[in-house]
Amino acid sequence: MVLRLSRMMLHTLRDAPADAETTSHKLLVRAGYVRRSSAGVWIWLPLGKRVLDNVARVVREEMDAIGAQEVILPALLPREAYETTGRWSEYGDELFRLKDRKGADYLLGPTHEEIFTQVVKDQCSSYKDLPVILYQVQNKYRDEARPRAGVLRGREFLMKDSYSFDTTDEGLAESYRLHREAYIKIFNRLGFDFRIVSAVSGAMGGSASEEFLAPAVSGEDTFADCPSCGYAANSEAVTAVVPAAEAVDHPPVEELDTPDTPTIETLAAHLGVPASATLKNLLVKVDGEIVAFGVPGDREVDLGKLAGHLAPAEVELVTAEDFEGRPDLVRGYVGPQGLDGVRYYADPRVAAGTSWITGANKPGKHARNVVAGRDFEVDRYLDVVTVEAGDPCPNCGSALNLDRAIEIGHIFQLGRKYADAFALDVLGQNGKPVRVTMGSYGIGVTRAVAALAEQLADDQGLCWPREIAPADVHVVAAGKAAQTEAALEVAGKLEAAGVRVIVDDRAGVSPGVKFTDAELIGVPTILIVGRRAAEGIVELKDRRTGDREEISVEAAIARLTS
Repeated sequence: MVLRLSRMMLHTLRDAPADAETTSHKLLVRAGYVRRSSAGVWIWLPLGKRVLDNVARVVREEMDAIGAQEVILPALLPREAYETTGRWSEYGDELFRLKDRKGADYLLGPTHEEIFTQVVKDQCSSYKDLPVILYQVQNKYRDEARPRAGVLRGREFLMKDSYSFDTTDEGLAESYRLHREAYIKIFNRLGFDFRIVSAVSGAMGGSASEEFLAPAVSGEDTFADCPSCGYAANSEAVTAVVPAAEAVDHPPVEELDTPDTPTIETLAAHLGVPASATLKNLLVKVDGEIVAFGVPGDREVDLGKLAGHLAPAEVELVTAEDFEGRPDLVRGYVGPQGLDGVRYYADPRVAAGTSWITGANKPGKHARNVVAGRDFEVDRYLDVVTVEAGDPCPNCGSALNLDRAIEIGHIFQLGRKYADAFALDVLGQNGKPVRVTMGSYGIGVTRAVAALAEQLADDQGLCWPREIAPADVHVVAAGKAAQTEAALEVAGKLEAAGVRVIVDDRAGVSPGVKFTDAELIGVPTILIVGRRAAEGIVELKDRRTGDREEISVEAAIARLTS
Protein backbone atom coordinates (compact mmCIF):
# COMPACT_ATOMS: atom_id res chain seq x y z
CA MET A 1 0.00 0.00 0.00
CA VAL A 2 1.33 3.46 -0.93
CA LEU A 3 1.87 5.65 2.13
CA ARG A 4 0.29 9.04 1.43
CA LEU A 5 1.55 11.79 3.70
CA SER A 6 -1.79 13.56 3.32
CA ARG A 7 -3.33 10.66 5.26
CA MET A 8 -0.46 9.71 7.54
CA MET A 9 -0.09 10.77 11.17
CA LEU A 10 3.17 12.62 10.64
CA HIS A 11 4.22 15.92 12.16
CA THR A 12 7.77 17.02 11.50
CA LEU A 13 9.50 19.71 13.55
CA ARG A 14 11.77 22.51 12.43
CA ASP A 15 13.65 22.60 15.74
CA ALA A 16 14.98 19.83 17.94
CA PRO A 17 13.64 19.32 21.50
CA ALA A 18 15.40 21.50 24.04
CA ASP A 19 16.62 18.48 26.03
CA ALA A 20 18.00 16.58 23.03
CA GLU A 21 21.75 15.98 23.26
CA THR A 22 22.43 13.37 20.59
CA THR A 23 21.89 13.38 16.83
CA SER A 24 19.52 10.41 16.96
CA HIS A 25 17.39 12.03 19.69
CA LYS A 26 17.08 15.26 17.71
CA LEU A 27 16.35 13.70 14.33
CA LEU A 28 14.05 10.85 15.35
CA VAL A 29 11.83 13.40 17.10
CA ARG A 30 12.06 16.05 14.39
CA ALA A 31 11.30 13.56 11.61
CA GLY A 32 8.23 12.22 13.39
CA TYR A 33 9.54 8.74 14.19
CA VAL A 34 9.15 8.88 17.98
CA ARG A 35 7.60 11.02 20.69
CA ARG A 36 8.40 11.07 24.39
CA SER A 37 5.77 9.58 26.68
CA SER A 38 7.65 10.01 29.97
CA ALA A 39 11.25 9.98 31.14
CA GLY A 40 12.95 7.12 29.30
CA VAL A 41 9.71 5.84 27.74
CA TRP A 42 8.97 6.42 24.06
CA ILE A 43 6.06 6.17 21.63
CA TRP A 44 6.99 4.74 18.22
CA LEU A 45 4.92 6.53 15.61
CA PRO A 46 4.00 4.99 12.21
CA LEU A 47 7.29 5.75 10.43
CA GLY A 48 9.35 4.75 13.47
CA LYS A 49 7.42 1.52 13.92
CA ARG A 50 8.24 0.58 10.32
CA VAL A 51 11.97 1.05 10.91
CA LEU A 52 11.83 -0.80 14.24
CA ASP A 53 9.97 -3.69 12.60
CA ASN A 54 12.50 -3.84 9.77
CA VAL A 55 15.40 -4.16 12.21
CA ALA A 56 13.52 -6.90 14.08
CA ARG A 57 12.79 -8.68 10.77
CA VAL A 58 16.48 -8.82 9.84
CA VAL A 59 17.32 -10.12 13.32
CA ARG A 60 14.63 -12.81 13.10
CA GLU A 61 15.71 -13.95 9.65
CA GLU A 62 19.31 -14.50 10.70
CA MET A 63 18.35 -16.13 14.01
CA ASP A 64 16.02 -18.51 12.19
CA ALA A 65 18.85 -19.29 9.77
CA ILE A 66 20.96 -20.81 12.58
CA GLY A 67 18.07 -22.97 13.76
CA ALA A 68 16.95 -20.78 16.65
CA GLN A 69 13.30 -21.06 17.67
CA GLU A 70 11.30 -17.98 18.59
CA VAL A 71 9.18 -17.84 21.74
CA ILE A 72 7.64 -15.05 23.76
CA LEU A 73 7.97 -14.96 27.54
CA PRO A 74 6.06 -12.74 29.93
CA ALA A 75 7.47 -9.34 30.84
CA LEU A 76 5.79 -9.56 34.26
CA LEU A 77 7.86 -12.07 36.23
CA PRO A 78 7.62 -13.59 39.72
CA ARG A 79 10.20 -12.69 42.33
CA GLU A 80 11.04 -16.31 43.19
CA ALA A 81 13.06 -17.06 40.05
CA TYR A 82 15.28 -14.01 40.58
CA GLU A 83 15.66 -14.78 44.27
CA THR A 84 17.02 -18.19 43.27
CA THR A 85 19.91 -16.57 41.38
CA GLY A 86 20.32 -13.63 43.76
CA ARG A 87 19.53 -11.07 41.08
CA TRP A 88 16.43 -9.77 42.86
CA SER A 89 18.84 -7.89 45.14
CA GLU A 90 21.88 -7.68 42.82
CA TYR A 91 20.04 -5.53 40.31
CA GLY A 92 19.45 -2.92 43.01
CA ASP A 93 17.47 0.16 42.04
CA GLU A 94 17.50 -0.68 38.30
CA LEU A 95 14.77 -3.28 38.84
CA PHE A 96 11.12 -2.31 38.43
CA ARG A 97 9.44 -4.06 41.38
CA LEU A 98 5.70 -4.26 42.02
CA LYS A 99 3.11 -6.20 44.00
CA ASP A 100 -0.16 -7.75 42.90
CA ARG A 101 -3.40 -7.29 44.83
CA LYS A 102 -2.52 -10.23 47.06
CA GLY A 103 0.84 -8.78 48.01
CA ALA A 104 2.98 -11.12 45.90
CA ASP A 105 6.22 -9.61 44.51
CA TYR A 106 6.82 -9.28 40.78
CA LEU A 107 9.29 -7.49 38.52
CA LEU A 108 9.32 -6.20 34.98
CA GLY A 109 11.90 -8.30 33.18
CA PRO A 110 15.29 -6.61 32.57
CA THR A 111 16.58 -9.85 31.04
CA HIS A 112 15.28 -13.42 31.00
CA GLU A 113 18.03 -15.94 31.82
CA GLU A 114 16.10 -17.35 34.77
CA ILE A 115 12.83 -17.85 32.91
CA PHE A 116 14.45 -19.40 29.84
CA THR A 117 16.29 -21.81 32.15
CA GLN A 118 13.01 -22.80 33.79
CA VAL A 119 11.36 -23.31 30.39
CA VAL A 120 14.08 -25.71 29.25
CA LYS A 121 14.05 -27.53 32.59
CA ASP A 122 10.31 -28.06 32.11
CA GLN A 123 10.45 -29.05 28.43
CA CYS A 124 13.76 -30.92 27.99
CA SER A 125 14.63 -34.06 29.91
CA SER A 126 17.14 -35.93 27.70
CA TYR A 127 20.33 -35.19 25.80
CA LYS A 128 18.25 -35.99 22.71
CA ASP A 129 16.31 -32.75 23.33
CA LEU A 130 19.51 -30.71 23.06
CA PRO A 131 21.15 -28.61 21.73
CA VAL A 132 18.44 -26.00 21.48
CA ILE A 133 18.52 -22.25 20.86
CA LEU A 134 15.52 -20.17 21.93
CA TYR A 135 15.01 -16.46 21.33
CA GLN A 136 12.48 -13.69 21.70
CA VAL A 137 12.08 -10.08 20.57
CA GLN A 138 10.48 -8.33 23.51
CA ASN A 139 10.43 -5.17 25.61
CA LYS A 140 12.79 -5.03 28.58
CA TYR A 141 12.58 -2.72 31.58
CA ARG A 142 15.33 -1.08 33.61
CA ASP A 143 14.79 1.85 35.96
CA GLU A 144 17.64 4.01 34.68
CA ALA A 145 18.57 6.73 37.15
CA ARG A 146 19.18 9.21 34.33
CA PRO A 147 17.45 8.12 31.12
CA ARG A 148 18.79 10.26 28.30
CA ALA A 149 19.90 10.33 24.67
CA GLY A 150 16.41 9.53 23.48
CA VAL A 151 15.85 5.85 22.74
CA LEU A 152 19.53 5.04 23.27
CA ARG A 153 19.16 4.90 27.05
CA GLY A 154 15.57 4.33 28.00
CA ARG A 155 13.63 2.59 30.73
CA GLU A 156 11.68 0.48 28.25
CA PHE A 157 13.40 -0.88 25.16
CA LEU A 158 13.01 -3.61 22.55
CA MET A 159 15.64 -6.33 22.63
CA LYS A 160 16.35 -9.65 21.01
CA ASP A 161 17.67 -12.07 23.59
CA SER A 162 18.55 -15.66 22.79
CA TYR A 163 19.86 -18.53 24.87
CA SER A 164 21.63 -21.71 23.89
CA PHE A 165 21.47 -24.95 25.86
CA ASP A 166 24.09 -27.68 25.35
CA THR A 167 25.32 -30.73 27.20
CA THR A 168 29.04 -30.07 26.62
CA ASP A 169 31.45 -27.16 26.61
CA GLU A 170 32.24 -28.01 22.99
CA GLY A 171 28.55 -27.66 22.17
CA LEU A 172 28.44 -24.28 23.88
CA ALA A 173 31.44 -23.13 21.85
CA GLU A 174 29.61 -24.12 18.66
CA SER A 175 26.42 -22.29 19.69
CA TYR A 176 28.54 -19.25 20.50
CA ARG A 177 30.20 -19.44 17.06
CA LEU A 178 26.82 -19.68 15.33
CA HIS A 179 25.59 -16.57 17.13
CA ARG A 180 28.79 -14.67 16.42
CA GLU A 181 28.49 -15.36 12.69
CA ALA A 182 24.77 -14.53 12.71
CA TYR A 183 25.49 -11.20 14.42
CA ILE A 184 28.08 -10.32 11.80
CA LYS A 185 25.49 -10.97 9.08
CA ILE A 186 22.81 -8.98 10.95
CA PHE A 187 24.96 -5.90 11.46
CA ASN A 188 26.29 -6.03 7.91
CA ARG A 189 22.74 -6.20 6.56
CA LEU A 190 21.67 -3.32 8.76
CA GLY A 191 24.46 -1.18 7.33
CA PHE A 192 26.58 -0.72 10.45
CA ASP A 193 30.18 0.21 10.79
CA PHE A 194 30.93 -2.02 13.78
CA ARG A 195 33.73 -3.60 15.80
CA ILE A 196 33.82 -6.88 17.70
CA VAL A 197 35.67 -6.37 20.97
CA SER A 198 36.55 -8.44 24.01
CA ALA A 199 34.38 -7.61 27.02
CA VAL A 200 33.87 -8.49 30.67
CA SER A 201 30.92 -10.62 31.71
CA GLY A 202 30.13 -8.70 34.88
CA ALA A 203 26.94 -9.67 36.67
CA MET A 204 25.96 -11.94 33.78
CA GLY A 205 28.68 -14.40 34.77
CA GLY A 206 30.33 -16.89 32.46
CA SER A 207 33.61 -16.95 30.57
CA ALA A 208 33.94 -15.76 26.98
CA SER A 209 32.24 -12.45 26.28
CA GLU A 210 32.33 -10.15 23.26
CA GLU A 211 30.57 -6.89 22.42
CA PHE A 212 29.50 -5.56 19.05
CA LEU A 213 30.13 -1.82 19.08
CA ALA A 214 29.08 0.88 16.62
CA PRO A 215 31.66 3.70 16.73
CA ALA A 216 29.92 7.00 17.36
CA VAL A 217 30.83 10.27 19.06
CA SER A 218 27.73 9.97 21.25
CA GLY A 219 28.61 6.46 22.43
CA GLU A 220 28.74 5.71 26.14
CA ASP A 221 31.24 2.88 25.74
CA THR A 222 34.96 3.37 25.22
CA PHE A 223 36.94 0.76 23.35
CA ALA A 224 40.61 0.36 22.61
CA ASP A 225 41.99 -0.86 19.32
CA CYS A 226 45.52 -1.48 18.12
CA PRO A 227 46.44 -0.22 14.64
CA SER A 228 49.30 -2.70 14.45
CA CYS A 229 47.82 -6.09 15.31
CA GLY A 230 44.03 -5.54 15.23
CA TYR A 231 43.49 -6.15 18.96
CA ALA A 232 40.21 -4.61 20.15
CA ALA A 233 38.56 -4.63 23.56
CA ASN A 234 36.11 -2.68 25.64
CA SER A 235 38.12 -0.40 27.89
CA GLU A 236 36.90 -2.42 30.87
CA ALA A 237 38.46 -5.58 29.37
CA VAL A 238 41.87 -4.20 28.39
CA THR A 239 44.60 -5.82 30.47
CA ALA A 240 47.52 -3.76 31.70
CA VAL A 241 51.03 -4.36 30.40
CA VAL A 242 53.25 -3.93 33.44
CA PRO A 243 57.05 -3.89 33.15
CA ALA A 244 58.89 -5.89 35.77
CA ALA A 245 60.05 -3.83 38.75
CA GLU A 246 63.80 -3.35 38.96
CA ALA A 247 65.59 -4.84 41.97
CA VAL A 248 66.63 -1.75 43.95
CA ASP A 249 67.57 -1.20 47.59
CA HIS A 250 65.15 1.53 48.56
CA PRO A 251 65.79 3.94 51.44
CA PRO A 252 63.64 3.59 54.53
CA VAL A 253 60.23 5.21 54.77
CA GLU A 254 60.43 8.97 55.30
CA GLU A 255 57.53 10.95 56.72
CA LEU A 256 56.87 14.31 55.06
CA ASP A 257 54.99 17.41 56.23
CA THR A 258 52.48 18.07 53.44
CA PRO A 259 49.79 20.39 54.80
CA ASP A 260 46.75 21.13 52.64
CA THR A 261 47.53 18.42 50.08
CA PRO A 262 44.52 16.07 50.17
CA THR A 263 44.59 15.51 46.39
CA ILE A 264 47.18 14.05 44.07
CA GLU A 265 47.41 17.36 42.18
CA THR A 266 48.14 19.39 45.32
CA LEU A 267 50.61 16.78 46.61
CA ALA A 268 52.55 16.56 43.33
CA ALA A 269 52.75 20.36 43.10
CA HIS A 270 53.88 20.68 46.73
CA LEU A 271 56.67 18.12 46.37
CA GLY A 272 57.58 18.93 42.78
CA VAL A 273 57.16 15.34 41.62
CA PRO A 274 55.09 13.83 38.79
CA ALA A 275 51.72 12.38 39.73
CA SER A 276 52.96 8.99 38.52
CA ALA A 277 55.35 8.88 41.51
CA THR A 278 52.44 8.95 43.94
CA LEU A 279 50.13 6.19 45.07
CA LYS A 280 46.43 7.05 45.11
CA ASN A 281 44.30 5.06 47.54
CA LEU A 282 40.59 4.93 46.76
CA LEU A 283 38.22 3.70 49.45
CA VAL A 284 35.08 1.85 48.36
CA LYS A 285 32.52 -0.35 50.04
CA VAL A 286 32.18 -3.89 48.69
CA ASP A 287 28.91 -5.32 49.98
CA GLY A 288 29.22 -2.80 52.81
CA GLU A 289 32.84 -3.60 53.75
CA ILE A 290 35.45 -0.86 53.27
CA VAL A 291 38.22 -1.87 50.87
CA ALA A 292 41.19 0.24 49.74
CA PHE A 293 42.39 0.27 46.12
CA GLY A 294 45.85 1.48 45.26
CA VAL A 295 46.58 2.91 41.81
CA PRO A 296 49.32 5.18 40.44
CA GLY A 297 48.44 8.81 41.05
CA ASP A 298 48.33 9.68 37.36
CA ARG A 299 45.63 7.10 36.68
CA GLU A 300 41.90 7.00 37.45
CA VAL A 301 39.93 4.03 38.74
CA ASP A 302 37.41 2.75 36.20
CA LEU A 303 34.42 2.06 38.45
CA GLY A 304 32.74 -0.01 35.74
CA LYS A 305 35.83 -2.16 35.44
CA LEU A 306 36.00 -2.46 39.21
CA ALA A 307 32.35 -3.49 39.45
CA GLY A 308 32.91 -6.06 36.69
CA HIS A 309 35.81 -7.66 38.57
CA LEU A 310 33.86 -7.83 41.82
CA ALA A 311 30.42 -8.80 40.43
CA PRO A 312 28.00 -9.80 41.79
CA ALA A 313 29.12 -7.85 44.87
CA GLU A 314 27.70 -4.33 45.19
CA VAL A 315 30.39 -1.64 44.92
CA GLU A 316 29.91 1.97 46.04
CA LEU A 317 32.15 4.85 47.02
CA VAL A 318 32.61 5.66 50.71
CA THR A 319 30.93 8.75 52.13
CA ALA A 320 32.00 11.24 54.78
CA GLU A 321 29.97 9.27 57.34
CA ASP A 322 32.13 6.18 56.73
CA PHE A 323 35.16 8.00 58.19
CA GLU A 324 33.39 8.65 61.48
CA GLY A 325 34.75 6.45 64.24
CA ARG A 326 37.66 5.34 62.04
CA PRO A 327 40.78 7.26 63.19
CA ASP A 328 42.90 4.89 61.07
CA LEU A 329 41.28 6.27 57.92
CA VAL A 330 42.41 9.88 57.50
CA ARG A 331 40.53 11.46 54.64
CA GLY A 332 42.93 12.58 51.88
CA TYR A 333 45.96 11.05 53.61
CA VAL A 334 45.32 7.27 53.46
CA GLY A 335 48.33 5.03 52.87
CA PRO A 336 48.51 1.24 52.55
CA GLN A 337 51.11 0.85 55.30
CA GLY A 338 49.54 0.21 58.66
CA LEU A 339 45.92 -0.06 57.54
CA ASP A 340 44.05 -1.89 60.27
CA GLY A 341 41.47 -4.45 59.23
CA VAL A 342 41.08 -3.06 55.72
CA ARG A 343 41.68 -5.30 52.72
CA TYR A 344 44.10 -3.74 50.26
CA TYR A 345 43.69 -4.32 46.54
CA ALA A 346 45.97 -2.74 43.96
CA ASP A 347 46.55 -2.19 40.28
CA PRO A 348 49.23 -4.50 38.78
CA ARG A 349 51.48 -1.44 38.38
CA VAL A 350 51.80 -1.41 42.19
CA ALA A 351 54.05 -4.45 41.90
CA ALA A 352 56.34 -5.83 44.58
CA GLY A 353 59.50 -3.73 44.71
CA THR A 354 57.92 -0.51 43.44
CA SER A 355 58.39 2.60 45.60
CA TRP A 356 55.76 5.29 46.15
CA ILE A 357 54.87 8.57 47.82
CA THR A 358 51.56 8.02 49.56
CA GLY A 359 49.48 9.00 52.57
CA ALA A 360 51.02 8.55 56.01
CA ASN A 361 47.63 7.97 57.68
CA LYS A 362 48.07 11.23 59.59
CA PRO A 363 46.45 14.60 58.84
CA GLY A 364 48.73 16.78 56.70
CA LYS A 365 51.41 14.12 56.28
CA HIS A 366 52.59 11.83 53.48
CA ALA A 367 55.32 9.22 53.34
CA ARG A 368 58.14 8.73 50.83
CA ASN A 369 59.86 5.44 49.89
CA VAL A 370 56.85 3.28 50.73
CA VAL A 371 57.70 0.00 49.00
CA ALA A 372 55.21 -2.66 47.93
CA GLY A 373 56.13 -6.00 49.45
CA ARG A 374 58.36 -4.39 52.07
CA ASP A 375 56.17 -1.84 53.81
CA PHE A 376 52.75 -3.18 52.80
CA GLU A 377 51.22 -6.26 51.21
CA VAL A 378 48.64 -6.40 48.46
CA ASP A 379 45.78 -8.80 49.20
CA ARG A 380 44.67 -8.96 45.58
CA TYR A 381 45.72 -7.45 42.28
CA LEU A 382 42.96 -6.13 40.02
CA ASP A 383 43.36 -4.33 36.71
CA VAL A 384 40.98 -1.45 37.47
CA VAL A 385 42.50 1.72 36.06
CA THR A 386 41.02 3.66 33.17
CA VAL A 387 42.76 2.84 29.91
CA GLU A 388 44.39 5.83 28.22
CA ALA A 389 45.31 6.46 24.61
CA GLY A 390 48.90 5.43 24.07
CA ASP A 391 48.85 2.60 26.62
CA PRO A 392 50.66 -0.48 25.28
CA CYS A 393 48.66 -3.14 23.45
CA PRO A 394 48.48 -6.39 25.47
CA ASN A 395 49.23 -8.35 22.30
CA CYS A 396 52.04 -6.48 20.60
CA GLY A 397 52.98 -3.51 22.77
CA SER A 398 52.04 -0.83 20.22
CA ALA A 399 50.20 2.29 21.36
CA LEU A 400 46.44 1.81 21.65
CA ASN A 401 43.82 4.13 20.19
CA LEU A 402 40.64 4.95 22.13
CA ASP A 403 37.26 5.55 20.51
CA ARG A 404 33.66 6.05 21.65
CA ALA A 405 30.97 3.61 20.59
CA ILE A 406 27.41 2.43 21.14
CA GLU A 407 26.91 -1.16 22.24
CA ILE A 408 24.52 -2.85 19.82
CA GLY A 409 25.08 -6.50 20.70
CA HIS A 410 26.67 -8.70 23.36
CA ILE A 411 27.33 -12.43 23.43
CA PHE A 412 28.28 -14.49 26.49
CA GLN A 413 29.31 -18.03 27.22
CA LEU A 414 27.42 -18.23 30.48
CA GLY A 415 28.45 -21.75 31.36
CA ARG A 416 26.51 -23.38 34.20
CA LYS A 417 25.77 -20.43 36.49
CA TYR A 418 22.02 -20.47 35.85
CA ALA A 419 21.83 -24.21 35.24
CA ASP A 420 23.38 -24.73 38.68
CA ALA A 421 20.91 -22.34 40.29
CA PHE A 422 17.94 -24.27 38.91
CA ALA A 423 19.55 -27.73 38.81
CA LEU A 424 19.03 -27.91 35.05
CA ASP A 425 20.03 -31.50 34.23
CA VAL A 426 19.14 -33.84 31.41
CA LEU A 427 19.63 -37.57 31.14
CA GLY A 428 22.93 -38.22 29.37
CA GLN A 429 23.87 -40.92 26.89
CA ASN A 430 25.18 -43.08 29.72
CA GLY A 431 21.92 -42.83 31.64
CA LYS A 432 23.33 -40.40 34.20
CA PRO A 433 22.30 -36.77 34.77
CA VAL A 434 24.26 -34.14 32.83
CA ARG A 435 24.35 -30.49 33.89
CA VAL A 436 23.42 -28.24 30.96
CA THR A 437 25.68 -25.37 29.89
CA MET A 438 24.28 -22.11 28.52
CA GLY A 439 25.01 -19.11 26.34
CA SER A 440 23.26 -15.74 26.34
CA TYR A 441 23.13 -13.41 23.33
CA GLY A 442 21.51 -9.97 23.07
CA ILE A 443 20.85 -7.35 20.41
CA GLY A 444 19.34 -3.98 21.27
CA VAL A 445 16.71 -3.44 18.57
CA THR A 446 15.76 0.09 19.62
CA ARG A 447 19.43 0.91 20.17
CA ALA A 448 20.20 -0.31 16.66
CA VAL A 449 17.76 2.23 15.20
CA ALA A 450 19.35 5.06 17.18
CA ALA A 451 22.90 3.87 16.51
CA LEU A 452 22.28 3.81 12.76
CA ALA A 453 20.90 7.33 12.98
CA GLU A 454 24.04 8.40 14.82
CA GLN A 455 26.35 6.85 12.24
CA LEU A 456 24.57 7.75 9.01
CA ALA A 457 22.70 11.02 9.52
CA ASP A 458 23.94 14.19 7.82
CA ASP A 459 23.19 17.89 8.11
CA GLN A 460 19.84 17.48 6.32
CA GLY A 461 18.48 14.64 8.43
CA LEU A 462 18.26 10.87 8.66
CA CYS A 463 19.75 8.65 5.98
CA TRP A 464 18.55 5.06 6.30
CA PRO A 465 20.02 1.96 4.64
CA ARG A 466 17.45 0.46 2.27
CA GLU A 467 17.13 -2.72 4.37
CA ILE A 468 15.49 -0.88 7.26
CA ALA A 469 14.15 2.36 5.75
CA PRO A 470 10.41 2.97 6.14
CA ALA A 471 10.16 2.94 2.32
CA ASP A 472 12.38 2.43 -0.71
CA VAL A 473 11.30 5.59 -2.52
CA HIS A 474 9.96 8.95 -1.36
CA VAL A 475 7.91 10.49 -4.18
CA VAL A 476 7.53 14.27 -3.89
CA ALA A 477 4.79 16.06 -5.77
CA ALA A 478 6.49 19.41 -6.22
CA GLY A 479 3.70 21.44 -7.75
CA LYS A 480 -0.02 21.75 -8.17
CA ALA A 481 -2.82 19.25 -8.85
CA ALA A 482 -1.35 17.90 -12.09
CA GLN A 483 1.97 17.04 -10.45
CA THR A 484 0.16 15.45 -7.53
CA GLU A 485 -1.87 13.23 -9.89
CA ALA A 486 1.30 12.27 -11.76
CA ALA A 487 3.08 11.53 -8.47
CA LEU A 488 0.27 9.25 -7.30
CA GLU A 489 0.31 7.45 -10.65
CA VAL A 490 4.06 6.84 -10.47
CA ALA A 491 3.75 5.74 -6.83
CA GLY A 492 1.01 3.28 -7.76
CA LYS A 493 3.12 1.69 -10.51
CA LEU A 494 6.10 1.37 -8.19
CA GLU A 495 3.98 -0.17 -5.44
CA ALA A 496 2.47 -2.65 -7.90
CA ALA A 497 5.99 -3.74 -8.80
CA GLY A 498 6.83 -4.46 -5.15
CA VAL A 499 8.57 -1.17 -4.29
CA ARG A 500 7.73 0.37 -0.91
CA VAL A 501 6.63 3.95 -1.52
CA ILE A 502 5.92 7.12 0.43
CA VAL A 503 4.31 9.88 -1.61
CA ASP A 504 4.10 13.46 -0.41
CA ASP A 505 0.73 14.50 -1.84
CA ARG A 506 -0.05 17.14 0.78
CA ALA A 507 -2.05 20.07 -0.56
CA GLY A 508 -1.12 23.55 0.51
CA VAL A 509 2.44 22.59 1.46
CA SER A 510 5.22 24.34 -0.44
CA PRO A 511 7.76 22.35 -2.50
CA GLY A 512 10.53 23.67 -0.23
CA VAL A 513 8.90 22.21 2.87
CA LYS A 514 8.31 18.90 1.06
CA PHE A 515 11.95 18.70 -0.02
CA THR A 516 13.13 19.51 3.50
CA ASP A 517 10.87 16.82 4.97
CA ALA A 518 12.07 14.26 2.41
CA GLU A 519 15.69 14.91 3.40
CA LEU A 520 14.76 14.79 7.10
CA ILE A 521 12.81 11.50 6.84
CA GLY A 522 15.77 9.86 5.11
CA VAL A 523 14.33 7.35 2.60
CA PRO A 524 17.19 6.14 0.32
CA THR A 525 15.77 7.45 -2.98
CA ILE A 526 13.79 10.65 -3.58
CA LEU A 527 11.75 10.87 -6.79
CA ILE A 528 10.63 14.42 -7.60
CA VAL A 529 7.63 14.98 -9.83
CA GLY A 530 8.01 18.63 -10.79
CA ARG A 531 7.70 21.10 -13.60
CA ARG A 532 8.69 18.60 -16.34
CA ALA A 533 6.12 16.01 -15.31
CA ALA A 534 3.96 16.94 -18.32
CA GLU A 535 6.90 15.92 -20.52
CA GLY A 536 7.15 12.56 -18.74
CA ILE A 537 10.39 13.60 -16.98
CA VAL A 538 11.07 13.22 -13.26
CA GLU A 539 14.15 13.70 -11.10
CA LEU A 540 15.84 10.97 -9.05
CA LYS A 541 17.99 11.89 -6.07
CA ASP A 542 20.18 9.57 -4.05
CA ARG A 543 19.61 10.58 -0.44
CA ARG A 544 23.04 9.49 0.72
CA THR A 545 25.26 10.86 -2.04
CA GLY A 546 23.07 13.75 -3.14
CA ASP A 547 23.47 12.74 -6.81
CA ARG A 548 20.59 13.97 -9.01
CA GLU A 549 19.44 12.82 -12.44
CA GLU A 550 16.56 13.81 -14.72
CA ILE A 551 15.05 10.70 -16.26
CA SER A 552 11.87 9.55 -17.97
CA VAL A 553 9.09 8.15 -15.85
CA GLU A 554 9.38 4.78 -17.59
CA ALA A 555 13.14 4.63 -17.04
CA ALA A 556 12.77 5.66 -13.41
CA ILE A 557 10.21 2.94 -12.74
CA ALA A 558 12.36 0.37 -14.56
CA ARG A 559 15.43 1.31 -12.53
CA LEU A 560 13.66 1.35 -9.18
CA THR A 561 11.94 -1.99 -9.76
CA SER A 562 14.97 -3.80 -11.15
